[in-house]
Amino acid sequence: MRRADVGLRSSRGPILLSLMVTTGLVAIDATILATAVPTLVAELGGFEQFPWLFSIYLLAQAVSVPIYAKLSDVVGRKPIILFGIGVFLLGSILCGLAWSMPALIAFRAIQGLGAGAVGPMSITIAGDVYSVAERAKVQGYIASVWGASAVVGPLLGGLFAQLDAWRWIFFVNIPLCLLAGWMLLRSFHETVERRRHRIDYLGAALLSGSLALVLVGVLEGGQAWAWASWQTAVAFGVGGALLVVFALVERRASEPILPLWVLSRRLVLSTTLVSVGIGAVLFGLTSYVPTYLEGSLGVSPLVAGLALGALTIGWPISAAQSGRLYLTLGFRTTVLIGMALVIAGPALLAALAAAPSVAVVALACFISGLGMGLVATPSLIAAQASVPWNERGVVTGTNLFARSIGSAVGVAIFGAIANGIIGREGAGPVAGVTPDEIVAASSAVFLGTLVAASSAVFLGTLVAAVATLAAAVAMPRTPAPAADEAHAAPAAAAAA
Repeated sequence: MRRADVGLRSSRGPILLSLMVTTGLVAIDATILATAVPTLVAELGGFEQFPWLFSIYLLAQAVSVPIYAKLSDVVGRKPIILFGIGVFLLGSILCGLAWSMPALIAFRAIQGLGAGAVGPMSITIAGDVYSVAERAKVQGYIASVWGASAVVGPLLGGLFAQLDAWRWIFFVNIPLCLLAGWMLLRSFHETVERRRHRIDYLGAALLSGSLALVLVGVLEGGQAWAWASWQTAVAFGVGGALLVVFALVERRASEPILPLWVLSRRLVLSTTLVSVGIGAVLFGLTSYVPTYLEGSLGVSPLVAGLALGALTIGWPISAAQSGRLYLTLGFRTTVLIGMALVIAGPALLAALAAAPSVAVVALACFISGLGMGLVATPSLIAAQASVPWNERGVVTGTNLFARSIGSAVGVAIFGAIANGIIGREGAGPVAGVTPDEIVAASSAVFLGTLVAASSAVFLGTLVAAVATLAAAVAMPRTPAPAADEAHAAPAAAAAA
């Protein structure tokens, strides 16, 4: 298949604007929900189930990313991203209509299936249209959406939570989806050479089943059943076996959903491992910082959200400037500088968790955000720069798939840690904690165990950050940009 060319009627400015709006779908949804968890639990119940709101979304996103990435190299980027927007819209409407925590969790899975197309395709299209030298600035613009969401998301989430109108957290996605779809239909045009392909449905099913069982084992172990039980053994045993079978199937598939060659190249492998760690650290913080502040200090969801928002303010600031660094110092050095900052944030939170402070939490989140902007963007661009157009979708998808897997598994592990500490040290199991104790932290016992659980989670994110540093050290010093430039330059010229 030859590479897709952007039509003459398209220009890079409108395309970039449409990608920013599209990214806003996922960005606002990520920041707006985290601050409303206590309010959701107060109405729907099931505090012990709330980690599933994040894990099921991330799992659905993770398992669908490789499928969308492969299909985008086959049928083009445009139909995939439009399909993702439609599915995300459907999931948002259903989430807003949810009548129970299980229903909301199920509808979050539909949202995740849509997000699995939206995020990767936005970044892949930007990689098609812009050269390596331009990409950091462009990715900075896209990342700036997260910065805007850091303000808009928590403001809306806090407002809806305090007005007891949490359902609008999801309904607000409706106009954004419609606007993003319209802009892409109008601005982005591509031509793709069509030929017959064989979709690796078996590989997709095996990967989905494996990850689902592992997450069930992590989240429900110690809650629905004991860690040392046959249920835990089955979840991890069957999940691991399916993963082995998946690897064997991918080796023989004519067009594998997740080609194993991407893990045989040192640069792609190391950046993929970095992405796993960044996903775990990111969602470890975004999932627990608001609950920690609301529970330990009794602050409003709005204040807790703004403290967390410092993370997504720092991210686009450093991402936009990362191009100057990696063009001067190289990708590896830039990523290592970023990892030092990423580690500093969770270290500060873990050290001072026993003395809650909104200012300290905001500072720690901002530092981590600065670091992530110097890690996530340069490592992804390094991977993209090492492959031609017809492999860029798979490489981009693999990178974001790894981040989603890190996020899903990280949230699951952190949730198991937090629930275990609260259930062991608190007044009975987590299921016995009332919504009033969660929202207002009126129980002194629960307050103490919440701080202890948060401290453990922050320590866990620190361990994940240090492990990510080891993967960053393994990156080769110089990627191979020649292949990328040979394909990216014509795309930029066609779109100009």
